[in-house]
Amino acid sequence: MAEGAELVGESAHQDMPRVVAALAGILERVAGRNDAAATPAELAAAPASPFRATAKPGISVRAYAARIARFAGCSPACYVVAYIYLDRLLRRGRRCLALALAVDSYSVHRLLITAVLSAVKFMDDICYNNAYFAKVGGISLAEMNYLEVDFLFGVGFDLNVTPETFADYCAVLQSEMLCAAAPPTRLHYCCLSEDDAGSSSSSSLREAAMEAS
Repeated sequence: MAEGAELVGESAHQDMPRVVAALAGILERVAGRNDAAATPAELAAAPASPFRATAKPGISVRAYAARIARFAGCSPACYVVAYIYLDRLLRRGRRCLALALAVDSYSVHRLLITAVLSAVKFMDDICYNNAYFAKVGGISLAEMNYLEVDFLFGVGFDLNVTPETFADYCAVLQSEMLCAAAPPTRLHYCCLSEDDAGSSSSSSLREAAMEAS
């Protein structure tokens, strides 16, 4: 998809495509903010989910995303689609308590690897199997299989992405790259799972990026 051409190049600070660095930056910031906002009691009372680890992984979100980018061998467009899927999962979770899930240090890694796996299978003609992705993600094959099924039900098997939606999310990620390269005084609050607005499923994300620029 031509809309994401600027995202394909290597990040200036990471040995990974810019789209991966941008997505990792958003996830890292959202997870950090949710970590800081949650009290110990809220963490203990968090709904049970296969995406929630019992302990925080020892690898950062950015390093984990770089590992996926290095070994997954998927097209850059898959990371944009993975971002779209994550947003759909969280928006559906707001409407159904049974699906509610916070993106924090306990869940972000498993959410990321599963979203990328789902996007790769939908977008790319040739891809590695679940056993390979499980090794890349540092989980068992049984966990990878279960996470994939749970994720697909979580997004309601809504995997199709229109060119317009793809372009919207590309704009969000490009805005993230620009803000990351800006002086530290500029803050960017482009978050997952913003309230819906407008006719596009991603319009609220686009508006958040525009407000922060």
